[in-house]
Formats: sequence, C-alpha cells, structure tokens
Amino acid sequence: MEPIKIDITILAPVQKVWEYFSTPEHITQWNFAHESWQCPSSENDLRVGGKFKTRMEAKDGSSGFDFEGIYDEIILYKKIQYHLEDNRKVEVIFEAVDENTTKVIEIFDPEKQNSPEMQREGWYAIFNNFHKYVENN
Repeated sequence: MEPIKIDITILAPVQKVWEYFSTPEHITQWNFAHESWQCPSSENDLRVGGKFKTRMEAKDGSSGFDFEGIYDEIILYKKIQYHLEDNRKVEVIFEAVDENTTKVIEIFDPEKQNSPEMQREGWYAIFNNFHKYVENN
C-alpha cells in the first residue's frame, strides 16, 4: 500500500509548532480524533532510539489504546521520523514558510484494518485539533 500524505499550514513559528507537537503537556491537549475522546497521558523521549507512548481513550471509558513508537531520525525544527510497533513508518516534516507560518506534512504507512480514506480522515482530524490548539494557545 502507498504511504498516505497529509499536510496542514499553521499560523505560528516553527519553534512553537515543534514544541507543541513534541511536549507531553501539549500532546495531551490535542492528540485525539473526536471530542468524545481524550488523551489522558503522554510520555516522550525525543531522541533517536527514544520511545513515545500516548494514551487515547473514549471519555466514557468504552474503549482506548496506546499509540507507541520509536524514533529513527530527528532534525530539530525540521523532521521527526519514527516507526510504530508493527514497523509502519511515519515521517513528520516541519517547513518554516515564514517566521510566523509553518507547514506540517505527515507521511505514514497505512495499516491494513481500515480503509486508507478512513485513516486519512482520522489522522486529519487529529491534525486539525493540533492546528486549532497551536493557534489558540
């Protein structure tokens, strides 16, 4: 399956976008696809070989899962590359359009359970939460 690519432009400097994307106290504020879900915890060791673990769960407690991976490459303010437990690869590129605008591009290997369209929508929903959170805080 082809990797899926999504992008979003955020009206904020790249340093702020990077910090909000990679710091646990910020991650818990935006890393869920729907307002009926939440992100109660996040751990992040942002270095090559470091691990991250983010908990996503329904607010009503009906379901939840841990999203975990290991970092393969990190270029400060430019790129984060990691792989998930099932070895799918994810690349996040941060492009400083100008001093107050950042384009973020995510390229990820799809999983086999859900359709690529459904996965694209889910990742975009999380991206949109991130976008709103960065611009409003």
